[in-house]
Amino acid sequence: MPCYRCGTRQVDPARGHSPWRRGVKGDEQVLVCPGCQASTDWTSDLDRCRHCSSVHLVRRLGEVECRDCGMTVPPDAPGSLAAGPAGAAVRAPGLSEEVALALERVLGRGAAR
Repeated sequence: MPCYRCGTRQVDPARGHSPWRRGVKGDEQVLVCPGCQASTDWTSDLDRCRHCSSVHLVRRLGEVECRDCGMTVPPDAPGSLAAGPAGAAVRAPGLSEEVALALERVLGRGAAR
C-alpha cells in the first residue's frame, strides 16, 4: 500500500518499529510515509475520532477503532467513527498494472487470458 499523500510505496520493513503511520481517510485505511510525516500538519486531512478527536484510527475487518480512546464502530453500524468526509476508496494509480507486471516477471509468462 502506498503513502496516500505522495504515492511512495512501502518496501519490506526492517525488523522493529516501522516509521510509517496508519490512519483513516474517507473510511479507508491509509499509510503515511516518513517524508510526508515530516511535513507540517500531515494529520489535517485524516478522519478523526468522534469521541476524542484523535487521528490514531485503524480500520480492520470493516470496523474503525480509535487507538487512543478505544472507541470502536462495528462494520454494519450506521455512520462512522470518523468525523471526516466520506469519500471514495483510496486507490493508487496503476496498482493493477503493477501487480500484472510483477506476476508476469515472477511467473515468466504473460497475463492470464
